Amino acid sequence: MRRVLYAVPVAVALVAAAAVPAHAATQKLFRPGKESYFAFVDKAVAAHAEPKAASRTVAQLKLRTPDKTDELVLVVARTEDKAGNGWLQVSLPVRPNGTKGWVPEEALSSLQPLDTWLKIDTTALTATLIKGGKAVFRARVGVGQPQWKTPKGDFYVRSKLTGYGSAGSMYGPVAFGTSATSDTLTDWPGGGYVGVHGTNEPGILPGRVSHGCVRLKNADILKLARLMPVGTPVTIR
Repeated sequence: MRRVLYAVPVAVALVAAAAVPAHAATQKLFRPGKESYFAFVDKAVAAHAEPKAASRTVAQLKLRTPDKTDELVLVVARTEDKAGNGWLQVSLPVRPNGTKGWVPEEALSSLQPLDTWLKIDTTALTATLIKGGKAVFRARVGVGQPQWKTPKGDFYVRSKLTGYGSAGSMYGPVAFGTSATSDTLTDWPGGGYVGVHGTNEPGILPGRVSHGCVRLKNADILKLARLMPVGTPVTIR
């Protein structure tokens, strides 16, 4: 995945606002489908339970994902410590699902803005993309079989993979890697991460048909790929 960085005047304003006073109250930076942010990992770094280096380590962030793309994290809040150092609270692509941690701001790229939000309904078997507060995409999907259920919770799009060659690929023409991990397939290569991708078996959709990934018909995944950037928050219910 080629990294694309955007100038973010809004993020600059947030940083400036947070500078007074030092160790100010935590700013919430997460409004999925309206205004949220992600950041690339620029330095391999520990994520902490609290916004201070002496606190417990909850995860180690690396520069690359198992898919060999640039690692990124969804940013949910910002604060400063007593010395005036910025800290960002981020959603982490680790087990258990839902883990969050605090990372020194200087270890991440500038904040990248998003107005998208992917919602997966495992009961109705639908995927809906919200953009700017409005639904801009809907499709029927396949989700995990009962013994390999698609995990529920709040996640984000960690990578976008293309170049599978033909539409006959089991992943279809495009696959999105997410930060969600399977609750049952813990020994899968790469750690059992859940993807959102196309299929070479469109006739089985919609349904409970996968090992936990979310499958779309190829025409639908191609449309979604035009609308959804990496970093997008993902909610699975």
